[in-house]
Parts: sequence; C-alpha cells; structure tokens
Amino acid sequence: MLRPYFSVVVPAYNEGRCIGRALEEIQNYLRGRGFSSELIVVDDGSADDTAEVAERTPGVRAIRNVRNRGKGFSVRRGVLEARGEFILFTDADLSAPIEEATKLLEIMISSRADAVVGSRALRRELIGVHQSHFREWGGRFFNLLVRTFTGLDISDTQCGFKLFRGETTRRAFELQRVERFGFDPEILFLIRRQGGTVLEVPVRWNHSPDTKVHYLRDSTHMTLDLMALRWRALAGRYDKPAGSRQEAEQESG
Repeated sequence: MLRPYFSVVVPAYNEGRCIGRALEEIQNYLRGRGFSSELIVVDDGSADDTAEVAERTPGVRAIRNVRNRGKGFSVRRGVLEARGEFILFTDADLSAPIEEATKLLEIMISSRADAVVGSRALRRELIGVHQSHFREWGGRFFNLLVRTFTGLDISDTQCGFKLFRGETTRRAFELQRVERFGFDPEILFLIRRQGGTVLEVPVRWNHSPDTKVHYLRDSTHMTLDLMALRWRALAGRYDKPAGSRQEAEQESG
C-alpha cells in the first residue's frame, strides 16, 4: 500500500453534534489539495454517536478506545497509526479552520522543521471568538510554567492544531506518557530533546463553547503533568517507549 502524503488525526470525545460537519470540511479541503491523504478519527470512548458517525463516513478510518483514556492517549494512538509523511492533528470542533493547515505545511516544507505548532498567542488579532479573560490569562500563566519546566520557547503549546513530520517525530509519540490535556508540552519537549526543530505559526482561531476542558480540574492536572515530565526527564524515564503497538491495538477490543 502506497504511503499517503498527508494524514489528519482527529481525537473525538462526545462530538456527535459537530463531528459530521468537521469530517465533511476536512475531506473537502483534502480533495482540493491534489495530494494523497488519509483521515483518522480516534473516538475516546464517547457516550454519544461520535464513533458511529465516523464509521459510516466514507473515506474515514475510525478507531475506538474501549473506554475514555484522554486526548493525549487518543492523539498518540492516531499518530502512531497514521502513515502519512506529514501528520496533522486537529480538534474536532475545528476551532482553527482546516484551511490553516496549508500555512503549517508550507512552513514545514520550507524550513524542514519537524513540528509546526499553530499559535493563538503570536497574533491575537487573528482570534475571532475569544475565551473568557480568566481562561486567556490562565493560559498565559500555564505557558510560563511550560517554559520553566521544559525550556520550550513556544508561546502557545495548547492550541489543538499541530503538524508533525511523521518519520522524525514518531519516537517522541512512542515515549509519550501524558494521556490527557497536558500532553502537548511533553510531545514538543521530546521532539526538541531528540534534536528536532519546532516552529510556531499564528493561525486563525475561534473559541468553542463546547470545549471539553474543565478549567480548574484540568489546569491542576496539567500542572502536575509538567512536574512529572521534569522528573521523568531528570530520572531518565524517557529512555523506553510508553507502550507497544500491540497494547494500543488491544484498546480497540
């Protein structure tokens, strides 16, 4: 089987209201690009019809987690299953329009970067619908913590729109430990740790009121994940992959 040029991975949890429209928009975008592609949805144990909608959408490869494992686990699983030379992960609500992928891909090709991160922080005038001031300032504080614990000079690690070079970043996903919302800094840290180049590019973005992030609870978990990341790095815990492909396959039941 020929390797596709471009893969899109969509982690989804209880996205029945928007997943059908999102998949249609992504497929329309991919059809207009002129390169081979694949579209993967990883359903994270949804209680609604998210998985069913994905499975009956032609041209979509749907993968199910048998129980809710978290966004980080789902992105990791989708990326490790993806076969594309370039792998985009995007949130199911398409807060960053799928057309912004062209910008990320052009930067990746011209710079030969290993990861290109969509950013809300570099040009905030591109944000159409903002989060609450409380969430925005909380995001800035979390980014300060990210810089402190990881050394990453990235202004926005949490935007759900990132492009990876499949061959050079696979090892980082194999080593990934964080299963929930705090996985982004870990992945970018691991890519940099292995000598990869990570760039940040401003993208258009609109806050979705249906976000699955519970601000106080998940912010606490994400901070603890950063502390654990630092400890694992110092203790040499990132020398062995987190889990095998066989373990991931068992998740499908």
